[in-house]
Amino acid sequence: MPESRDLAEIRKRLLGWFRKYRRELPWRLNKDPYRIWLSEIMLQQTRVAAVIPYYERFLERFPDIRALAEAPEEEVLRLWSGLGYYSRARNLQRAALQIVAKHGGQFPRALDEALALPGIGSYTAAAILSIAFGAKHAVLDGNVARVLARLDAVQGDLREHGRWRSLQKSADKLLDPKSPSDWNEAMMELGAMVCTPRSPQCLLCPVADFCRARRLGLADIIPEKRKKRATVEVTLAAGVLLDGHGRTLLLPPPQTRREHGAPRIAAHEDVAVLVSRMWHFPTVSVRNDAASELREFLVELGVRAARNSKLRFEPLSRARHTVTYRAVKILPYRVVLARLPRIAGTKVVFLSELVARSTLAVSNLTRKIAQVAG
Repeated sequence: MPESRDLAEIRKRLLGWFRKYRRELPWRLNKDPYRIWLSEIMLQQTRVAAVIPYYERFLERFPDIRALAEAPEEEVLRLWSGLGYYSRARNLQRAALQIVAKHGGQFPRALDEALALPGIGSYTAAAILSIAFGAKHAVLDGNVARVLARLDAVQGDLREHGRWRSLQKSADKLLDPKSPSDWNEAMMELGAMVCTPRSPQCLLCPVADFCRARRLGLADIIPEKRKKRATVEVTLAAGVLLDGHGRTLLLPPPQTRREHGAPRIAAHEDVAVLVSRMWHFPTVSVRNDAASELREFLVELGVRAARNSKLRFEPLSRARHTVTYRAVKILPYRVVLARLPRIAGTKVVFLSELVARSTLAVSNLTRKIAQVAG
């Protein structure tokens, strides 16, 4: 932690740099807590450039918290489709419902009330309350932690509980109490644009003079790289049922448990997770033989070929997909039928619609299968 006599200079330099060089981003146009909240959720594990078009489309359809709360979940997921990590969208809407029910549709200003909302943790609450309302809460995310670690030459795994708690204390001490909104955004901006994970641009850093890691020649090795979870290989087989008009069949967002008497549309847990619990092609997790296991699943669903014939499976080009630590190999098959079966709860759509941009909530995995079959 820099000496107290340096705090004023650090704050002056960093805030001056931010106010001069800050990026013009759509969520910085005003201090609306809903817009700030939406941007913070969308930016989790997602690049700014990827978020901007989704953010603008989402706001156009759901301009405020009440509009989001009142919308069908499927429409929320459809507009989120392609961003991934769909639990973020589900939690966003659950939180909107809670805000309408308990806070009159206004984002709460109290920290404990913000933390009680689904999908909002310490970082997100601090970011929203400080940026929107000027509350004196210091943010700590990966970008800020990296800046702090280099300033103090903190080595080791930053996410280790005791070390992370120490970094939060450092963030609290550095926070400019007169400008908490700009300060937090400046720290995040510095980590995103200058004090980057690899090849930090120290010559452009407004607070380089106070950086211990730079003085010690450690800027390139701090922070320590985290050990990644071992990759798990998953193989899926998917059936693209097609009739003569180019229409295909999608199964509803899967449930891992089947209610008594309901058709077997329930999916294996790994399939449910990988299709993000959204509309999807008939899909099975492959144990041994992809075609036979998919055939068994389709027959159980009620898919039948013409009389005295068997379902014909045409193998399509394989596809790859990645979800967190899972590396997914997709084995799609085209299954041409005279007519698509009528199965309760399913939807019939044109395959070309899925290849373009579906009006249904589908995951990137489902879209990849459609592109291969289209």
